[in-house]
Amino acid sequence: MNAFLGNIFGGLLKLVFDMVSNIGVEPENFSYYGIAIIITTIIFKFILLPVSLHQSKSTQKMNELQPQIKEIQKKYKNDPQTQQAKVMEVYKKNKYNPMSGCLILLIQFPIIIAFFNVLRNPVTYVFKDPNFYATISKNFLWIPNLEQPDPYLWGLPLLSGITTYLQTKVMTGNTEVDPKVQSTQKTMNIFLPLMIFWAARSFASGLALYWVIGNIFQIIQQIITNRSLGKIKEETR
Repeated sequence: MNAFLGNIFGGLLKLVFDMVSNIGVEPENFSYYGIAIIITTIIFKFILLPVSLHQSKSTQKMNELQPQIKEIQKKYKNDPQTQQAKVMEVYKKNKYNPMSGCLILLIQFPIIIAFFNVLRNPVTYVFKDPNFYATISKNFLWIPNLEQPDPYLWGLPLLSGITTYLQTKVMTGNTEVDPKVQSTQKTMNIFLPLMIFWAARSFASGLALYWVIGNIFQIIQQIITNRSLGKIKEETR
């Protein structure tokens, strides 16, 4: 599956690279390869947009059901079986599938891994010819070679961590959850960006560039989605 999806996304990246490289003279500080990674990442995110929107709506629905669920948990705290049955009744009445969020993640995961592998192995999935790949420029702004890790910690590694943090904040900022879950969530909101920052120190810069651009896209999309869902909620009151 990874090889199949990898060849599809590798072909997409090669198509974008060919289109970009035919535009004109290659900018001194922006290699065609770097520009192609940015454009392909945005296209990739648009491909996943319907799945991401479905996930946002699912999260919003769960947020709306939280008061009812908390009331049931409080009322039947000493009767787990009845509590579970009543919660399922709420889900059924509101046509909400609690497993939908997991299913959405399962759909996205192999696609994301495949695209990650494309950028990790560009010769295998994109250019096919190692000699041709060796001849192309791979610089981007302050980065001399997108195959290598960013030479500066304040560059893409720091941006990877910051954008990961902002993404988790906009995705969870308006979600009402159990205090215990909220505590775990806050811990993850700190731990995950730090983990990404640490990992990006050794990532090929092309991977880190993909991660940063993808996060920025996701942040903008989530802000727009949150506002849209908020307006719909106000109008239906």
